[in-house]
Amino acid sequence: MTSPSSPSSEVVTRFAPSPTGYLHIGGARTALFNFLFARRYNGKFLVRIEDTDRERSTDAAVKAIFDGMSWLELFADEEPVFQFSRAERHREVANQLLESGHAYRDFLTAEETGVLRDEAKAGNTQFVSPWRDREPGVDDLSKPHTVRFRRPLDTAVVVDDAVQGTVRWDSAALDDLVILRSDGAPTYNLAVVVDDHDMGVTHVIRGDDHLNNAARQALIYDALGWTRPTFAHIPLIHGPDGAKLSKRHGAQAVHEYAEMGYLPEAMRNYLTRLGWAHGDDELFSDEQARQWFDLDGVGKAPARLDFDKLAHVNSHWIRLADDDRLAKMTLDAHLSRGHTLGPDDEARLQRAMPFVKDRAKTTLELADQTAFALKTRPLAIDDKGRGLLSGESGERIGRLRDRLKLFGSWDVFALDAELKAFAEEEGVGFGKIGPAVRTALTGGAASPDIAKTLAALGREEALGRLDDALQQTI
Repeated sequence: MTSPSSPSSEVVTRFAPSPTGYLHIGGARTALFNFLFARRYNGKFLVRIEDTDRERSTDAAVKAIFDGMSWLELFADEEPVFQFSRAERHREVANQLLESGHAYRDFLTAEETGVLRDEAKAGNTQFVSPWRDREPGVDDLSKPHTVRFRRPLDTAVVVDDAVQGTVRWDSAALDDLVILRSDGAPTYNLAVVVDDHDMGVTHVIRGDDHLNNAARQALIYDALGWTRPTFAHIPLIHGPDGAKLSKRHGAQAVHEYAEMGYLPEAMRNYLTRLGWAHGDDELFSDEQARQWFDLDGVGKAPARLDFDKLAHVNSHWIRLADDDRLAKMTLDAHLSRGHTLGPDDEARLQRAMPFVKDRAKTTLELADQTAFALKTRPLAIDDKGRGLLSGESGERIGRLRDRLKLFGSWDVFALDAELKAFAEEEGVGFGKIGPAVRTALTGGAASPDIAKTLAALGREEALGRLDDALQQTI
């Protein structure tokens, strides 16, 4: 069953990560799909932290998840729910299932369960606790025990998945899953069903590694008389080689992509397109994504991470980004490399940004291409550079410096015209002048053409660097 074009009730989606580590790129895409689907239908996007694994759940991991979502600008419409805090509600529902006969108390020890499981496996049968059809005595109730869900036998479990289509399981192949541990702690499948129901979740959009859980959870919904949500299990993200994404493929965490110089809007664009399609559109705005996204556009095959395509998408959004914003991001990249902030650094980066951003794929490349603007005077010029500034070439640089000191406008177009006029008056092509001027202005570092370099540096800094360079040749 595909997602309806117009759901009959308010759409409510949720992203429910376990706080046992950073926000994985696959989790980020799941959050994004839930966010976009909710926005598509003017619904609600919720977040639930599934922190019932108390040994592995950490405050640092919770913070990492929220930091990653904040960077991607995926903000929930309500305060997040923490699953562990709802344990009493989960136990209440487990008792409801006991009372209705859809669950039973299992007094087997862990060792006894292990033996019976091994015997069932050897006989190619499904483990069934003998307590499934045994009524506990009064004395038994004081003993440690688990609570198991009593699955229906010899029944087809059918889930109409909005991505995978109709999926069937034989209930005989499932087990009577534990819903309460012997210490009274609720287990994952029970907690998820109760929380999704209580939060009003209408669409459960998650990775297809949860597909088998859908069978168990559907049975719990049915036993409680609750309406099932629409399940939508999206394929996982694989590496470029088609194998499951791992460290050998490179960055996995959202924060790593931020550190590598990708823009959040580029990541949203790329991740939306990773496993979903709207015709042949590759580059689209957030507003277009919110208008277009639907579950019938999600493919069944695993999506492959493609860093070249990501770089292409990122370069597109860098070209469209505000120069002041890019300057701040580029300055952060310089500071992370140990640069000491100077009073005019950000202004120089702002002036340089229009001249370099068309050639950059990441903000780290922007940092590489603007390093010339943040150099400290006097610039270090090597022997080869000093050779370019000596003799006739040095004299020509001196005449250019004197001419620029009298130049009124420091606009890039006016500077370009002035440089061409100077070369014509000198009777040489600008190719004869350019290398020496670039050496004087940047110390040989990469930079845009000379007029743009002068404009980026600003009048005072540019003239000062020319003076410094000439002093080194004396």
